[in-house]
Amino acid sequence: MKLAYYPGCSLEGSGIEYGMSMERTAEILGIELIELDDWNCCGATSGHSTDKLLSLALPARNLAIAEEIGLPMLAPCAACYSRHRATEHTVKHDEKMRETIAHVIDKDIKGTSETLSILDVLANHIGVDKIAEKVTKPLLGMKAVCYYGCLLVRPEEYTGFDDPEDPQTMDVVLKALGAEALDWAYKTECCGASLLTSRPEVGNTMLYEVLRNAQEVGAECIVTACPLCGMNLDMRQGAGEKVGNTKFGLPVYYITELLALAAGESRQAVGIDRHFVEAGSYLDEVQKRGTEIKAELEAKAQAKEAAASVEKDIDPEARQKKVDAMIKAFEKNPDKMAKRLIDDEERAAVLLEIISGDSKKAVRLAELMVDNSEKASKAADAFVTAELKKRDK
Repeated sequence: MKLAYYPGCSLEGSGIEYGMSMERTAEILGIELIELDDWNCCGATSGHSTDKLLSLALPARNLAIAEEIGLPMLAPCAACYSRHRATEHTVKHDEKMRETIAHVIDKDIKGTSETLSILDVLANHIGVDKIAEKVTKPLLGMKAVCYYGCLLVRPEEYTGFDDPEDPQTMDVVLKALGAEALDWAYKTECCGASLLTSRPEVGNTMLYEVLRNAQEVGAECIVTACPLCGMNLDMRQGAGEKVGNTKFGLPVYYITELLALAAGESRQAVGIDRHFVEAGSYLDEVQKRGTEIKAELEAKAQAKEAAASVEKDIDPEARQKKVDAMIKAFEKNPDKMAKRLIDDEERAAVLLEIISGDSKKAVRLAELMVDNSEKASKAADAFVTAELKKRDK
C-alpha cells in the first residue's frame, strides 16, 4: 500500500512519539509513505477561527500536492485530518470557492484527493486480521479505553469512516493486539483541547472528566490517535488531577505505539521514554500478566487435549457403567447433582425441577458429565435459560 504522507507540525514536535511510531507501524505493515514535498501547516484551530479563506487555502495547497502525485493522503493528526477533510468537502461542493482557492494557492485543485486517518487505514484498509498476523508480543492483560476525541469521527459528513457517537475502529485494532478495550461513554468527548491554555478553568475540568470516567470503568491506560489529546491527557494530567484533588497516574499511549510494540518493536524506537506520565512500568506489568495468561491458556488447551484423548481411548462398556452410575446419582440426589452443575442457587433450583420432570435431559446430562464436565455445565445452563424464557412467555 502506498500513501502520500502529511505528518503535520505536531508529529515533529509535541507529538514526536506519535510520528516515530507512525513510521515504524507503516514499515511493519508494508505501507510506503511518500511525504508531501514542501507541505505547509494546515492552519488547525488558528486558521479557521481567524479567516475562512485562509482556513481552506492552507489545507487545499497540501491536497493539490497530493493530487499531483495521485495518491490518497494519510494525515495522522486528528486536527490536520479534520481540516483537510473539511476542505475536500468544500472543494467538491462549492465550485466558486474552489476557483477562489485555486487562485489563492496558485495551484489547480480538482477535489480528487482523499485524506485518510490512521484508524481508517488500520481497520478498513489493512484490516485487523493482517494486523493480528504481525503480533509477536500480544498485549494480554492490558485494560484500556480508546479515546477518539472530537475530530476523528465528526462531523460525519466530512469523515464517515466510523460511527460518530460510538466509534469502534481503534477498539478493534487494540483487540487485535491482544488488549482489552473497555466500553465507556467518553470516547468522543472533548479533552479541553486548546482551552487548557486559553481558559484553564474550563479546559482542566473537561480533562478531569475524561480521566475520571476512564478510571471509573476500570481502565489502566488510555489509547488515542490525536496528538493534542495525547499531549493534554499525558503532559497536563497533573492539572486534571488538581481539579478533583485526586491521583490518576494513567499512562497514555498512541495506537501506533502499541501496534509497533506488539509487533516486537523496542520501546525506545517508538518513544515510550518520552512520555510525561511514566509509561514503561505498566507495560512491564502487562508483559508479566501476558506470560501468566499464556500459561493458563496453554494449560487449558493441554487439559482439553488430554480429555479428548481419554474420550477416544475409553472402553465403551466401561463408559456405559460410568453413565449408569451417574444416572443413579441423578435419581438418588438430584438436588446435589443440580448444584454440582450450576453454582447459582436459583438457577440450580430451576435445573432440579427440569431433571425431576424430564428423565431424558437427566440422562443427557449424565452422559455429558462422564465425557466432558464443562460441556455438561454449559448444557445445564442452556436448559435453565430455555426454561426461564418459556416461563416469561
